[in-house]
Amino acid sequence: MPAKEFFLPVWRDGNRIDLLHNGIAYFPALLDAIDRAERTVHLETYIFNLDRTGEAFMAGLIRARQRGVRVRVVIDGFGSSAHAEDIHRRLMEAGVACRVYRPEPSGIRNWRIDPRRLRRLHRKVAVIDQREAYVGGINILDDFEDVPDDGDGPRPRFDFAVRVRGPLVFDIVRSQDRLWLRMSWRKLWRGDKAVSAKGYRRKGWNETYARVSEWWGKRGKHMLKSYPVYEPGCRAIFLLRDNLRFRQSIETAYMRALEHARSDALIANAYFFPGRRLRQVLAQAAARGVRVRLLLQGRSEYPMQYRACRYMYRKLLGRGIEIHEYMASYLHAKAAVIDNYATVGSSNLDPFSLLLAREANVFTDDPEFAQELRAILEKEMASSARQVTLDDLQKRSWLGQLIDALSYMMLRVGVALTGRASEYD
Repeated sequence: MPAKEFFLPVWRDGNRIDLLHNGIAYFPALLDAIDRAERTVHLETYIFNLDRTGEAFMAGLIRARQRGVRVRVVIDGFGSSAHAEDIHRRLMEAGVACRVYRPEPSGIRNWRIDPRRLRRLHRKVAVIDQREAYVGGINILDDFEDVPDDGDGPRPRFDFAVRVRGPLVFDIVRSQDRLWLRMSWRKLWRGDKAVSAKGYRRKGWNETYARVSEWWGKRGKHMLKSYPVYEPGCRAIFLLRDNLRFRQSIETAYMRALEHARSDALIANAYFFPGRRLRQVLAQAAARGVRVRLLLQGRSEYPMQYRACRYMYRKLLGRGIEIHEYMASYLHAKAAVIDNYATVGSSNLDPFSLLLAREANVFTDDPEFAQELRAILEKEMASSARQVTLDDLQKRSWLGQLIDALSYMMLRVGVALTGRASEYD
């Protein structure tokens, strides 16, 4: 079935999409793009850590602003909590527009249980001059920061990003502008204590409405036509997950691709805790004869998610799904190849990503791109992963099994706070 028949957003033809494996490829490419920027830089990231990589990006963003480039940065208040205040201060002092998405509360408020604090900006997106975009799962965090070392030297986090040029960049720019305007609206709506609430709300709404109208007029009429169309080009779609219009778009994309899979589905996911419907689709694909393989974490970066995932292994293996655990370092990838479709982005297949966070994935319909991604995943599976079998599960200690079960139950409790517990039965 043609891709356009089972995805709701708009497919764009004629793109040039380059796969970037790990920070060793991603960081130099993005830093070079920032240094080449002539008009605009817009960066969004979950984690911005002030290690050597973060400092390199800090310097690059400030250099761009000093050249007269308009620079905007959005960081997540929780993911970047260790350095959020310092990053915001340094960038604003340099003339860079910087906003913190849902800043973490201070003092006693930090201990309050509030489900809204789980709604994070988890996507990693950068656009340079509104012509070159970067989308993936890689944070502004050094590849070797806090990774395991078995004595032979540390191995980098395993992850991907893509560089996009062509018409798809229009959709990526539009998503960034929407978020920036939404954050502007929230700031205006909260108002200034020195001004009456009624008066400030009216001012905030009028200004926001004018800015949105101007943005839609400029982007909708002229911008898309200005993008180059590459021949041959890659057919792709930009998928978002948010808490408004696109609540299930990424999950739906996975499900539709799996429903129409004929031969192979290879999914690499850092945190794998899918809902009932997605688990059913995976099992149905395996029952049809599709080879379904999961490349998951073998080293625990966040123990509860890792243990909860392991609790599901028996059911997954019993349905004919292969499980491989990545052992060389931390697996942070959110990528998949399903026949000739492929996706790279920020969204895990877990409740955090699928129910709460803002995410962004690029989904491609291109045999060459799919084969390139599949080749890298299979190479890593062969050299740096171990396959898990039912016999392996039988040999695990009762204590380990108990910890897995308790972690699974705790994660289920977390899902219940979202009001969607029935989807994770």
